Amino acid sequence: MPTRLYSERLGPISDRQLQAALDRFDLGRLIAAEPVPHGHFGQNLFVRSTAGEHVLRGNPSFAAQFGAEGFAVRLLSERTRVPVPTPYRIDPATGVFGWSYVIMPRMPGLQPSAPEVRGRLDAAARQEIARALGGNLAEMHSVTSDSPGRFDARTGELGPLEPADESAWTPRSRFTGPPVTGVPYARWVSDRIKSRLTLACGHNRTATTAGDLAWVRALLTEGAEALAEPFRPCLVMEDYKEGNLVVAQDGGRWRVSGVFDLAESYFGDGEADLARTVCSYLDEDPDLARAFLDAYVTAHPPRAGFAERTTAYLLLDRALLWEFFQRNGLSWWPESWTFRAWAERYLSLMEPVLPA
Repeated sequence: MPTRLYSERLGPISDRQLQAALDRFDLGRLIAAEPVPHGHFGQNLFVRSTAGEHVLRGNPSFAAQFGAEGFAVRLLSERTRVPVPTPYRIDPATGVFGWSYVIMPRMPGLQPSAPEVRGRLDAAARQEIARALGGNLAEMHSVTSDSPGRFDARTGELGPLEPADESAWTPRSRFTGPPVTGVPYARWVSDRIKSRLTLACGHNRTATTAGDLAWVRALLTEGAEALAEPFRPCLVMEDYKEGNLVVAQDGGRWRVSGVFDLAESYFGDGEADLARTVCSYLDEDPDLARAFLDAYVTAHPPRAGFAERTTAYLLLDRALLWEFFQRNGLSWWPESWTFRAWAERYLSLMEPVLPA
């Protein structure tokens, strides 16, 4: 049987193995397979069979990845109109490939973050897609719970949030530590920001300085009252962006036709989901950020203190990414920039686009 190296992460895979995975879920005969060109670190394959178009995701990043994503997919499928890849079929056994895997439907549509797609879209289409993302995110946030929490692999249901101090974690042991109890959500957010920046400082002390940490602490102190404003916990994707969804035209209008890569999801303040897409649009065109935010707040009116919380949640989003960049030696900004310079740029760009 032919064997192909689809990605370094997955290693060599034979057609016989792919057919065995399809047989596991009665998904017909293999026709073809190809690597997914964008995202998720070489973890995904497009697989076509006589039963349809699928995505195979293998070699999980952390032990609970597939369970957590399947949990979020199930909730969104049952409680919203958000298009998600269901059925989300998990084979926890490692006999076929040497690692567990998922087979899910391939969602129809175009990935707007792909350069070849973005280059074909005019300004009006980009605006409409940004608004569609805002409305779709508001719909996702209609999935609520009584308290903040994250998927618990031990029970298969929602459990308490993990400790905000991530210094002892490894990529494959995430979300498996003892749950945090009795810690206010606002403090959990602040502690998580500080923890990620402390980790980043350990990776590169010249890029994350004591001055950066003091600046962040001051901003969090200023916004503490707004961050503590009561809210109804909802499903927070944490990585909501154009790269994790596809769009399609329906009756001449653009809509989100699929959302995926939901393993980071937890229940918290939905406003935390805004920053990643806002910052991406600020890099491209602030008017797109404005359209995205306007659509979101129209469907999901914010509570008091929205602007101040947006600062805190932008710091959280940037801290999560900054630690990842520093850990992996990635950068595409001036070498002299520290975290403050990088994050402050987004704060300055964001202020004019926030809804009045």
